Amino acid sequence: MKHLFAFTFILLFFTQCGSKKEPLQYFSESERDSLLTDMITYVYVPAPYSNNQTKFEAKYRPFYIKSLPSFYLQNYFEADNGYAYFFMIRPVGSSPVYRRGVLGKMKLDPNTHKITEFEEIVNTPHMKEEEVKEKGQFLFNKLIERGNVDEYLGMNQYIQWPDSTLKYDKPTHTWVSVGNFTIK
Repeated sequence: MKHLFAFTFILLFFTQCGSKKEPLQYFSESERDSLLTDMITYVYVPAPYSNNQTKFEAKYRPFYIKSLPSFYLQNYFEADNGYAYFFMIRPVGSSPVYRRGVLGKMKLDPNTHKITEFEEIVNTPHMKEEEVKEKGQFLFNKLIERGNVDEYLGMNQYIQWPDSTLKYDKPTHTWVSVGNFTIK
């Protein structure tokens, strides 16, 4: 009986520790949807008639709200260093089969939950959703343990970008080639 109690206590402890990676542990459903819409604005294509500079204007927000059902905030973790790390699953073009994982970090205004700093750290290759979840979860766990996934950058079955041809440009929030040609 004593062993059963100890096992139950340990199981509950680790379940609670792991739950801090779930977005709903940090936000209500409406707060999460609002934050995810803001994140989509950073990682998705510019809304029609906008560009990478103007897509953050309020008049384009309905486009990103409409895109919300195609995106998932799979994991979220607020670290002691002030960053919130995330793992998001997003669509790939018009493919109903393939998805892409985006792992990154951001800072939020503590009062409004608006993004004040945003960076995509890695993008996974196009994969079926279950594979994106599995590989993205592995990378996310390493990201929150170490603050980076540098040692996995050569694993092209897990990470498509950054690579030898593309890197993330924080000022423009786009992936750029070595020749500074924007790819988004």
